[in-house]
Amino acid sequence: MKYRLLGDTGVYVSELCLGAMTFGTQWEAIGTLGQQEADALVHRSLDAGVNFFDTADVYSTGDSEEILGRSLAGRRQDVVIATKVRGRMGPGVNDVGLSRLHITQSVDASLKRLGTDYIDLYQIHRSDNQTDIGETLAALTDLVRTGKVRYIGCSNLPAWELMKALGVSERRGLESFKASQSYYALVGRELEQETIPLLRDQGIGLLVWSPLAGGFLTGKFTRNGGASDARRATFDFPPIDKERGFNIIDAISPIAATHEVSVAQVALAWLLRKSVVTSVIIGARRLDQLEDNLASVELVL
Repeated sequence: MKYRLLGDTGVYVSELCLGAMTFGTQWEAIGTLGQQEADALVHRSLDAGVNFFDTADVYSTGDSEEILGRSLAGRRQDVVIATKVRGRMGPGVNDVGLSRLHITQSVDASLKRLGTDYIDLYQIHRSDNQTDIGETLAALTDLVRTGKVRYIGCSNLPAWELMKALGVSERRGLESFKASQSYYALVGRELEQETIPLLRDQGIGLLVWSPLAGGFLTGKFTRNGGASDARRATFDFPPIDKERGFNIIDAISPIAATHEVSVAQVALAWLLRKSVVTSVIIGARRLDQLEDNLASVELVL
């Protein structure tokens, strides 16, 4: 396994991060992995050198954090755990968003579910136009200074909003985002227009979610159809230009055949060659899928 710096923190994380969005039984369209299946995936990842695990409080309404925490029991000191805050976690009017109230309640709940005293990377899941970004950053700063959180990050922010947040942090002496988690794939390269230049300039790490475009780049889909049991067959996300996507698959399929690897491995290898990418988040429903993804680490084009 290869390791890369998480922004300018000095912390090294594996270039492959295991995403736990499929852990839990409440998101049937995404995944329904129970504890035993999650244990197998997490332990195989640890054996392969993965030290980075990503989840969110909203994934399966907290079940993902609980399952991941149990899977990592006894290995806490060996890993970097990332989770997120923003989504609705209850029926109350304040059970959602990036207010100090919701963040403070949410971090304690996440810590309990994960079975840990601290979160390595605490990320805002997306923006909240009802809350001043300074209020959010001040609340996150307090969490860092009390030791509940080590570093803060963001997810799915447009470039202008991320730059605004960095400016507010600098002016007010607050903690700043050390990593940005965003969608980036061979069939979704919009991030290259503004966000990636910003990340390079500011020394911020990039965590890539959905590197296979929701399964589109697994090799299961062609112009003639796709696997009926694949997630994208029932949950067509993230949106892509299908015709352009099939053209890309046509272009990388011969490369995969030449190297006797899968289309998915070529797509992952392309991302791993990008210097701005800190870690690629992979999610798997079955152990064989994880093994295919891990194998891409050794793929040299």
